[in-house]
Amino acid sequence: GYIQACRGLMISAVCLGFFGSVFGLIGMKCTKVGGSDQTKAKIACLAGLIFILSGLCSMTGCSLYANRITSEFFDPSYIAQKYELGAALFIGWAGASLCIIGGSIFCFSIAENSKSPRRGYAYNGAASVMSSRTKVHSSVPDKTPPKHFDKNAYV
Repeated sequence: GYIQACRGLMISAVCLGFFGSVFGLIGMKCTKVGGSDQTKAKIACLAGLIFILSGLCSMTGCSLYANRITSEFFDPSYIAQKYELGAALFIGWAGASLCIIGGSIFCFSIAENSKSPRRGYAYNGAASVMSSRTKVHSSVPDKTPPKHFDKNAYV
């Protein structure tokens, strides 16, 4: 029975992770789907909660299975074949931890969005660049940028 419970928890963790990924993609600022920035922030927070729930399901499934294995391993009256903790459990715990951390980051990203508005960066123009073909004929160097650039100025 515990194997079926662990299997159900892991399947639900995978399904929740899929839906969390879909909501996370919709909630990103770089996508055009999802509406305004406030709506996208709420969708990103929902994705974070789903990722946290997915990580908790995975962590519970791995821990339940590991508890059963260790209790059978150290039980002297247990006669059947004894198993040890394998790499899959450690990978499951690491993946669950990463899901919980990633979901927390998604949830905290909404707090950053609501406090300060997003600033735009202004383009102040290109820095003055003199071409290698441009020669200054004056003995006193001119501090003003040249008015016209030739075709090699940006190369």
